[in-house]
Amino acid sequence: MGTKKENSTNSINAQYLTQECDLTYAVCKIGGRWKLLILCKLENGKLRFSEIRRRIPGITERMLTLQLREMEKDGLVKRTVYAEVPPRVDYELTEIAEELVPIWKQLDQWGKKHRELIQSQIVPVECNHEN
Repeated sequence: MGTKKENSTNSINAQYLTQECDLTYAVCKIGGRWKLLILCKLENGKLRFSEIRRRIPGITERMLTLQLREMEKDGLVKRTVYAEVPPRVDYELTEIAEELVPIWKQLDQWGKKHRELIQSQIVPVECNHEN
């Protein structure tokens, strides 16, 4: 992942949003395509990198590595390296990340309810094949 210019409009806006609104700050920490899914997979305890990757079939090794590094830097994931041959690395939720569990369960319920609402509003288009 490349570095962003600190004086770019995008960086300035992101900095403003995360400094002015705690909700936006929180969403930035867990937002993105994979972070919540990775955190959810770690809900029941430690997992090795390969176990996480197996449980999220669509994620690439590179993306998983980048997301885990970011979440480790942000204090959401703890990485433990064992001095073994071959080396073993475990990932687990930190205490502050464990506080998110009831929140993402609520978001999950809201997501299901919202998806069902939206899908119920979609009117199927019928095709008339008159000859």
